[in-house]
Amino acid sequence: MSIKPLADRVLVKPAAAEEKTVGGIIIPDTAKEKPLKGEVVAVGNGTKDEEMVLKAGDQVLYGKYAGTEIELEGENFLIMRQSDVLAII
Repeated sequence: MSIKPLADRVLVKPAAAEEKTVGGIIIPDTAKEKPLKGEVVAVGNGTKDEEMVLKAGDQVLYGKYAGTEIELEGENFLIMRQSDVLAII
């Protein structure tokens, strides 16, 4: 993949949504909770005010509405600011 986030942005591949059934009822994809964790795939260089702490391969937790969804090579990713990441797992 040839994408390089700029400044303090990171590219995250979200973890797969967990399959759950409720009393035999299968929950459709549109109603499933979005995962709030994923793996950092690529990072920017940071800014002069904020150095990049994250690195590719880090497992992270992020906010529910963090980032912008993008599709690259048939896979879904999120691109977000480093400050949107809540923790490294």
